[in-house]
Amino acid sequence: MTRTIRSAWVVARRDFVAVIYSKTFLFFLLGPLFPILVGGLAGGIGAQVQRSMDEPQIGLAMGAADNLAIGYARDRMVNRMGGRVPEFVKLRDVSPGDGFDPESEMRKGRERLSAVLSGTLEHPRLTGTQERVDNWDGMIATLAAVARSPSSLEIPEVETTILASSAAKVKTGRIATAQAGQTILFLLTMLLAGMVLSNLVEEKGNKIIEVLAAAIPMDALFLGKLFAMLGVSLVGIAVWFAAGGLVVAIGGQALPTLPVPAVGWPLFFVLGFLYFAMAYLLLGSLFLGIGSMAATVREVQTLSMPVTMLQLLVFFFAAFTVPQIGNWIELTATIIPFSSPFAMLSRAAQSEALWPHAIALVWQVVCVAAIIRLGAGIFRRSVMKSGQSRGRPQRRSLFALLRRRDARTLVDSRVGLAG
Repeated sequence: MTRTIRSAWVVARRDFVAVIYSKTFLFFLLGPLFPILVGGLAGGIGAQVQRSMDEPQIGLAMGAADNLAIGYARDRMVNRMGGRVPEFVKLRDVSPGDGFDPESEMRKGRERLSAVLSGTLEHPRLTGTQERVDNWDGMIATLAAVARSPSSLEIPEVETTILASSAAKVKTGRIATAQAGQTILFLLTMLLAGMVLSNLVEEKGNKIIEVLAAAIPMDALFLGKLFAMLGVSLVGIAVWFAAGGLVVAIGGQALPTLPVPAVGWPLFFVLGFLYFAMAYLLLGSLFLGIGSMAATVREVQTLSMPVTMLQLLVFFFAAFTVPQIGNWIELTATIIPFSSPFAMLSRAAQSEALWPHAIALVWQVVCVAAIIRLGAGIFRRSVMKSGQSRGRPQRRSLFALLRRRDARTLVDSRVGLAG
């Protein structure tokens, strides 16, 4: 065990230093900035488009007095209705007997015009799509009632009692925190775990891996590579979070606030770090086993694609169990090794109990050790079979021995002729 740990430390230090001081590490740090930039631009454009779509207008085509009365009623009611009253745009003052057609006005394609209000205050007529009519007919009836008798219709004041919090609000907020934690954990794991594959395939191509495997135990080799890549990932995460905090501090913008998890923020961050390490080691050990069976980058991509798809299914399964804490399906997610880190992080956001986390972490460590042992065995059988095993004589076939004897005879004959 001591030799394995020392050997793993040597491999981890070698790989960690080689990656950190390489020229490509800077591009690795800059890599996530481009998706964030594109996502920010797309989100800003989408928000602008959504705001434009969420500002519908209702065209007014009633009599002159009715148009003014509806406008006054809207101004009176807009503050009491939370600003959700659509904007009214005057189209024209329709006199009695005027042949105004609301449908033709809608077909003109006026910008943001979603419906047309015509008729009179006693008999208002709303022309629009089925969705708009269903949403606004009650509001139009209320505004028409206020417009008919603005002085006699009194709007009562509602007495309110403000609560600091409620059980339903706390539960909903903790579920939101759990979902956010799971999403960040999944994105970081999928973004960083692929480095293990590329590192192993490169060393298999230049035969360095065979030299290392002949000098140290195979388990130590896999363990060292896993922890080296985990260290590199933690350096990258620290740089990204520091850069994000600096941008927020300079820009003066506050991050969206999430409700406090059940275990509190300090312990939640500690558990998040531990579960990220476990999720990375679990997926990375699986990728090492895949890399041991692949000889080229193309084979790695072919073999890793099913694992990536399965990891998406694992994440969706863990996300499905977020509001079902304590049920059998959530307990199943905590037992399955690859979904256990996500399910347990969700439990940390919703439950104050700490002893399940200790059991889950021990279980995940056992699973990592088992997967490493399995991957090392596969690697030993698939890659190291080309070399001669220690303590075993190399087997030669009959045809190889005959070819070797014929070659020696031919050489001896040529030497004799030359003499």
